[in-house]
Amino acid sequence: MVWEDVADIGFGEDELLIDVRATAVNRADLSQARGNYSPPPGASDILGLEMAGVIRAVGANVADWRPGDRVMALLPGGGYAEQVAVPAGMLLRLPDDWSFVQGAAVPEVWYTAYINLFDEGQLRGGETALIHAGASGVGTAAIQLAIDAGARTITTAGSEEKVAFCRELGATAINYKMQDFLEQVMAATDGRGVDVILDAVGGDYLARNVAALCRFGRLVNIGLLGGAKGELNMGQVLGKRLRIVGSLLRPRPLEEKIAITRRFAAEVMPRLADGRLRPIVDRVFPIAEVQAAHEYVLENRNIGKVILQVT
Repeated sequence: MVWEDVADIGFGEDELLIDVRATAVNRADLSQARGNYSPPPGASDILGLEMAGVIRAVGANVADWRPGDRVMALLPGGGYAEQVAVPAGMLLRLPDDWSFVQGAAVPEVWYTAYINLFDEGQLRGGETALIHAGASGVGTAAIQLAIDAGARTITTAGSEEKVAFCRELGATAINYKMQDFLEQVMAATDGRGVDVILDAVGGDYLARNVAALCRFGRLVNIGLLGGAKGELNMGQVLGKRLRIVGSLLRPRPLEEKIAITRRFAAEVMPRLADGRLRPIVDRVFPIAEVQAAHEYVLENRNIGKVILQVT
């Protein structure tokens, strides 16, 4: 990947032109860069699913924002650039004491954790959640959200450093490279299993995930890091009355994303702004070093988010 000049972008009457200050690396970016994940119809073919920046100009129909406002937003693409056009309904105001780096660490992974734990997974206080890849951006957000909701939280991670960090966040953590997570989950729950599983791995995790769920359990799959095929015991699905949900954020319609943004602003942003919840940032790379940033994430070296500083 290279950092190069492109044509200036336009923006519509219901949009704002934003000067991007920071963006972030997501697993979807790695897939798109390798030609394995096409952007949705109409989206920019430039990478980047979130950003934090400053409003440069406002569309004719936009009333609630002004040039100079500091904002962050989820994007369908285009974040790896100096400017991006964003529908007004997708903006979140950056807290006054936050840096752009902090802001860029929020939209993609925190929205993903939020909607999949509570909308798709229907997680409630008093239940138990299993979160795979707990040291990832989504994982560190999901652990905090689940614990804050009053759910017992178990997570998997691939190194002792990552396990220790997940424990610092309050989760029971399992090193999946040294222990079988199914055995450990069943031991930790006295054989009951968990109510909700948030899984970005897929593949051969499917059979163990289904076995790890209690009666009426919900498995929410949000990724395929371990592959697209797994073995499914339908007897367990039927007998335990399980629900298996597949969920992606990027392809959702704009209206749905705006509704998610509004709910997130009301329900989660106050807790992020006052420090009860916090975005976890591992490293910051200059945007021109994006190749190195992608390789860093591809090697699973990060705990939390990897940020790209645009200016």
